[in-house]
Amino acid sequence: MLTAYGATVVTLMMIFYAFEARSPWFTFAFAISCLGSASYGFLAGTWPFGAVETVWSVIALRKWYQLRKENLIHTNNIS
Repeated sequence: MLTAYGATVVTLMMIFYAFEARSPWFTFAFAISCLGSASYGFLAGTWPFGAVETVWSVIALRKWYQLRKENLIHTNNIS
């Protein structure tokens, strides 16, 4: 069951990463799937993998936050 969970979250990570340029929400989904992958790593006993995926999640959340902020500024300047 744990292997299926790991394969699912890693697959979702790849899909969301591939679509990141389309919407900031794909970046957010990528960050959440990184957290899922991190949880898999910790549950599987591979703490270095879990730690790296946690860092990737933080990086992706920061990127999402910046993209959202830029989109809000851009949207407010158009009006």
